[in-house]
Amino acid sequence: MIADVIAAVLVLTGSVLALTAAIGLVRFPDTLSRMHAGTKPQTFGMILVLVATLIRLSGHPDGGMLILTGMFALITAPVIAQRVGRLVYREQRTGEDLLDESQLRPRG
Repeated sequence: MIADVIAAVLVLTGSVLALTAAIGLVRFPDTLSRMHAGTKPQTFGMILVLVATLIRLSGHPDGGMLILTGMFALITAPVIAQRVGRLVYREQRTGEDLLDESQLRPRG
């Protein structure tokens, strides 16, 4: 009984975090802020839902798969966000109006 209540609270909390991530993706103006909204709360919300499922399936053989799924999400989401952020940052800096003269002169 108490495990069901804990699982329900975790699922609701994870769902609210995923909802805030979706709202942030729609509402934020630029790619970097959208990327932040899409990775941070969405990943944490998914982990909460996975923990709730793990509580609900205690003793079931699929628990290991849930743990692997959570670990995979925790490993890949920050790496993908960093790569996308770096690409966006580089693309925004390619315009000549953003460069100052010290970057245009060759070093030597």
